[in-house]
Amino acid sequence: MKATFYGHATIALELEGANVLFDPFITPNEQAKHIDINSLKPDYIILSHAHEDHVADVATIQKNSDAAVIAIVETAAWVGRQGVSQDKILAINFGGTIKTSFGSAKMVYALHTNATPDQQYGGVAAGYVIKSGDKKIYFAGDTALTLEMKLLADEQLDWAFLPIGDHFTMGVDDAIKAAGFINCKNIIGIHYNTFPPIKIDEEEAKQKFSAAGLNLHLLSIGDSIEL
Repeated sequence: MKATFYGHATIALELEGANVLFDPFITPNEQAKHIDINSLKPDYIILSHAHEDHVADVATIQKNSDAAVIAIVETAAWVGRQGVSQDKILAINFGGTIKTSFGSAKMVYALHTNATPDQQYGGVAAGYVIKSGDKKIYFAGDTALTLEMKLLADEQLDWAFLPIGDHFTMGVDDAIKAAGFINCKNIIGIHYNTFPPIKIDEEEAKQKFSAAGLNLHLLSIGDSIEL
C-alpha cells in the first residue's frame, strides 16, 4: 500500500483492492500544475467536506474514472447536483461505516465549518478511519484539535493524515497533541503551504514532531510513501 500527495489535502491511497482519492483540489492549485488530473483513476473519491479547496476537481475526476463518491449526506447532495449519478454517490453520516472493495471507511468527527462552493449548506466537516488489509489509516480532513480524537486512541492506527497549516485548521503544536490523542506516531502532514496564511517552517515542524517522539512526513507534490 502507498500514499501519494497531490498538494493541499489531496491524497491518493493505493489500498488492497482499490484506489482512493481524498479531497481533490489540483487544477486551481498553482503548486500542482504539473499534475495531470486526467491520469487519476480512483475507484473511490472520499470528501471530508465541500469547501472549494477540497472539491474543485470532483466532477471531472469522477467522470473520467466512474469512481464512487463518499461524503456526508449534505455534501453528497451537492455532488449529485454536479451531474454525478446517484448510484455513484455513497452518502454517510457520523459513526457510519461503509463496506468497500478495499475494506471499510468509517466517518468520524471533525471540528470545522462546511458549505458548498455555491454557498449552500454542506452539512458538517468530517474525518475518516480507513481499514484495508492489516492497516488502519486516519484521514482527519480539515479540523481543529478536539477531544473527540481521543476516541480513536484504541484503534491502533498505523498512519494519520493531519492538517498542520494553522489559520484554518490545527497548526503544528495542536497536531502534535492530536497525534497523542489518537495514539499514532506516523503522521503525514496536509493542508499547509498552499496559500500564504498556511505557510509553515517545515524544518521547525519536523523538529517539533521529532522532539515529541513522532515521525512527521512532509511529501513534495507528486511524491509517494509506502504505508
